[in-house]
Amino acid sequence: MRRANLTRSSAFRLTLLYMILFGTSVLGLLAFIYWSTVAVVDRQTEDTIDAEVRGLAEQYREQGLSRLIEVIRLRSSIEGQDYYLLTDPSLRPLAGNLTTWPDEADNGRDWIGLTVSRLSKGQQEARDVRAQLFTLSGGYRLLVGRDTHERTSLRQIVVKALGWSLAAALALGLVGGIVISRRMLRRVEHVARTSRGIMAGDLTQRIEVTGSGDEFDRLATSLNAMLDQIERLMTGMRLATDSLAHDLRSPLTRLRGRIELALRQPPQAMRDREALSDVLRQADAALSTFDSLLKIAMAEAGVGTAELKVVDLADVARDAAELYEPVAEDADIHLRIATEPGAMIQAQPELLAQAITNLIDNAVKHTKGGGEIIVSVRVAPATVHLAVADTGPGIPAADRKRVLDRFVRLEESRSTPGAGLGLSLVAAVARMHHADLDLGDHSPGLVVSLAFPRALTAGGDAERRAVSAV
Repeated sequence: MRRANLTRSSAFRLTLLYMILFGTSVLGLLAFIYWSTVAVVDRQTEDTIDAEVRGLAEQYREQGLSRLIEVIRLRSSIEGQDYYLLTDPSLRPLAGNLTTWPDEADNGRDWIGLTVSRLSKGQQEARDVRAQLFTLSGGYRLLVGRDTHERTSLRQIVVKALGWSLAAALALGLVGGIVISRRMLRRVEHVARTSRGIMAGDLTQRIEVTGSGDEFDRLATSLNAMLDQIERLMTGMRLATDSLAHDLRSPLTRLRGRIELALRQPPQAMRDREALSDVLRQADAALSTFDSLLKIAMAEAGVGTAELKVVDLADVARDAAELYEPVAEDADIHLRIATEPGAMIQAQPELLAQAITNLIDNAVKHTKGGGEIIVSVRVAPATVHLAVADTGPGIPAADRKRVLDRFVRLEESRSTPGAGLGLSLVAAVARMHHADLDLGDHSPGLVVSLAFPRALTAGGDAERRAVSAV
């Protein structure tokens, strides 16, 4: 089964494709080496023959025919690789170790190849000879050749060596490819096994990272990050479900009890009106909780990312603050706004406005009469900073991360209106807009800061573009 899986794997097919390409490349390289080697040997043979012919021709020009015959007879008597034949104009042999003028010489070429039979170790052997033809003055014909047996032997040795080299390269490449394929299959099988465990419900499983930094490690790191996010979302969903059931049970129970009480009592216009008003308040609280959860889910899922556009954060902050000015004034709270021009960011306007409204609403709820709330927008070279500060009780440093989760309320009595979703929505909107969220001390009170990436345009005309868009 493992062998079948190996041969059907993409890694094995890629290995075979690589081996074909590699084998073709090696074969081409070895063919080049072979032909280059044979060409060098042939060139050396022809250079040797050509030098011999020039020397004999020089002997003939300087000392005449008799001296040439003497030299050829002397050289022909030495057993070796050289062959000679000197003939008169009628092709009758005069000297040399060849008995007849070869028929191959009639093709009109200067270089010919012929087969010569010679006695070697008591046996007749056929030898291939490479020869040059030369015509001397007076019509005498000269043939000088050289045995190419060494060339043939060298060629056989080279071919054999190249063949073994090619076979070894292909074998090593195939073995290496199989090893690599099996290693890749093990990594893929580990990913598949982890995935099956996760599908079975164990969200704690993660893909192993070997630390090599290769493609599998980078993929495993990305998948593990995705699994971490999925686990966080699933955990958050379970907590949200539990918290939602807890927080909605009381208003729904009171609502049902109020309705039952009204139905059991005799009709009375004033009392019935009060009961309906109370039911309406309880229904509004439940709807508000559901609406907040929906907006948090939209922000965390990135819904509306395609609707991001350049907006002036200062304008959005001023609008939200002005909306709460009458509420703050009724509570004897001084609401101050401080903004700077050019606070342009890429944002989803509705969710951004809801986040700022939540911050101001929390500040109003937790600031006593005579206190102060400051909404400020400050522009930096690369960022735009929004801060909402109040003079309320603040949040202990140990709880500042926890209050960003859903349905977390530090007030155990839960006497303050709300479901504990305000800061959760702010955190989700911050993540959606790639903004840095920070909760700090205002001494006394709490300050919530958001640092958004600044929207800059070519030529520094971000402000003009945003204004024209509005």
